[in-house]
Amino acid sequence: MRAQIIGTGSCLPEKIVTNDFLSTIVDTSDEWISSRTGIRQRHIAVEETTASMSTEAGRRALESAGVKAEELDLIIVATCTPDTLVPNTACLVQSELGAVNAVAFDISAACSGFVFALNLVDAYMQAGVHKTALVIGAETLSRIVDWSDRSTCVLFADGAGAAVVRAAERGVIASTQGSDGTRGGAIYVKNRENYNPFVPEQKPIDYLYMDGGEVFKFAVKKVPQSILQTLEAANLTTEDIDWYLFHQANARITATIAKRLKVPDEKIPMNVDKCGNTSAASVAILLDEVNRKGMLKKGDKLMLAGFGSGLTWGTMAIEWGI
Repeated sequence: MRAQIIGTGSCLPEKIVTNDFLSTIVDTSDEWISSRTGIRQRHIAVEETTASMSTEAGRRALESAGVKAEELDLIIVATCTPDTLVPNTACLVQSELGAVNAVAFDISAACSGFVFALNLVDAYMQAGVHKTALVIGAETLSRIVDWSDRSTCVLFADGAGAAVVRAAERGVIASTQGSDGTRGGAIYVKNRENYNPFVPEQKPIDYLYMDGGEVFKFAVKKVPQSILQTLEAANLTTEDIDWYLFHQANARITATIAKRLKVPDEKIPMNVDKCGNTSAASVAILLDEVNRKGMLKKGDKLMLAGFGSGLTWGTMAIEWGI
């Protein structure tokens, strides 16, 4: 049995922040941001939290799938910005949804998180351990961004996306995952440093740091390699894939990957212009958008691709079953 997506959902914060607004708080402009990233606006949490957005995205995915919360036996939330270190976000979602029969836990793989979580669910289902799962990617990145740093505050945003997955004969076809911890310094956020009676001085909390050039070089090289590995494992070609759903990091990155793979733009839906970079949530939010627009049909072959901090990357070929 393989993991098959049977429903999707998403949740974006109510507050929309435009490039023009950002130009009033940092030295930037709509032209500067949009020409370099493709982003024109993003959603930023005010009242919303990682857990509340995860819960709402999960609820919408359950409605889409026609599945009751009590039917879930597994909930995984991919996030690097949980509201609490303990309990994990998935347990908070379990409580809110009333998914009393589910085991719940989080994973952290940054922008690769949703694809990593789907891959984990697929492995569980191949092993016969779980049958019905809720997979969520969610982030509140606005809480870890330095809003005086124009190199990062213009990129990152908040939101959550979810998929209900059920064990089936068809679904995930093949996947590839990888990590390169030696390059972890390209994107990082420090946690609180040691603070105890033996280290009496509390140090200030750091914000997110990113070496944009290093991340760009990594993504445009590694992601095409990973996609080709996945296609080979699936016995497919680039032409066999109907839709390529990339992590929405930067329009330039996506365009470069597409050019290297010789994939036409019409096969690559994008929402980075209105959602920004939502890290672990981005692939899931985009998946829900194209699903609800009616763009997907049963039997379509999709390529999901996540990549980011770690450095990590994951690609997955799936057959759409709805």
